Amino acid sequence: MKETLERELKLSADRAFRLPKLPGQPLESRIFTSTYYDTADFRLVRYGVTLRRRVERGRGLWQLKLPRGPARLELELRGGPSRPPEALRDLLLAHTRGRDLVPIAKLRSRRAGVRVRDVEGPLADVVVDSVAVLEGRRVARRLHEVEVELTGGDEKALRRIERALRAAGAADGDGRPKLFQALGLEPPPSPGPVSPAAFPVDHLKAMLQGQVAALLAHDPGTRHGTDPEELHQMRVANRRLRALLRAARPMLDPEWVAALRTELGWLGSVLGPVRDLDVLVAHLRSEAASLDAPERRAFERMSLVAALIADLPAWSPAERRALVALMRAKGGGTEMRYARLLDGHRRLRRSLEALARTGHVF
Repeated sequence: MKETLERELKLSADRAFRLPKLPGQPLESRIFTSTYYDTADFRLVRYGVTLRRRVERGRGLWQLKLPRGPARLELELRGGPSRPPEALRDLLLAHTRGRDLVPIAKLRSRRAGVRVRDVEGPLADVVVDSVAVLEGRRVARRLHEVEVELTGGDEKALRRIERALRAAGAADGDGRPKLFQALGLEPPPSPGPVSPAAFPVDHLKAMLQGQVAALLAHDPGTRHGTDPEELHQMRVANRRLRALLRAARPMLDPEWVAALRTELGWLGSVLGPVRDLDVLVAHLRSEAASLDAPERRAFERMSLVAALIADLPAWSPAERRALVALMRAKGGGTEMRYARLLDGHRRLRRSLEALARTGHVF
């Protein structure tokens, strides 16, 4: 599975827009068709996740994009057109919760651009996309967009390129991904701050929803397992949820809260060993790298300790596979326990929303 962390900027342009002269070489013109997949109620869209199958020159490639702060992690995998590959579906189980992934939009794109360079190498790919939104064989609407994707440059390079594009006529983008524009969807609103004068239940709801959203946001990255920070942040969200529920016991059914906290404690016990091993490996490697040359040579002669550090990363994937098996939400027994925990979060949200509607004061 190919993995890329992409950082990009999008601007709008009309059909007459032409790229300004930028240092670099032209990119090969491309035509490709992208079929986007989601649940019928747009659960992936809701969490900023994109799943599509792109076909170019008769070859299909599945692409999954996951939010990573200001950037997105893009995963690519070969696969046929019948359904998304299992490896990608498994990463999305916390979002889909057993619902089918179905085609929701089809876009045909014509792309041309330039790979911008400086004396040190490539900085960014700058492309103009002319996009046809397809409904069957009919073109329902057309979109025009300029994209800048960093390939080696930094934020300063991105800003310089942006200024040149705006001087050539590019403007602020729609603010929505092409898929949202194609479907006529608005991005889910970001939760705003709660007024200090709001009822306690409103503050509690906002804090709990924030931690549940964080847990779900870091679930795919934890399953994928290439960035230890994803597991760390999922574990932090889980701990905060338990603490909030402990403080909220007087406001909710104490037995139900105790049961949910027990399940969160179980999840913490599942996440903990893998995270602890990640931390241990990173610490030992850092300490070994900080040794002076004579000490490092002496350390390397301590075959038992050196072998231990070398073997620790091999244990981590095994621990992580056991973790992911418990999160797959398939079959019965412990494999369904995580799925039931996610259902408990939804029931908690509905309960808090009902309390908020009553204006109940605690």
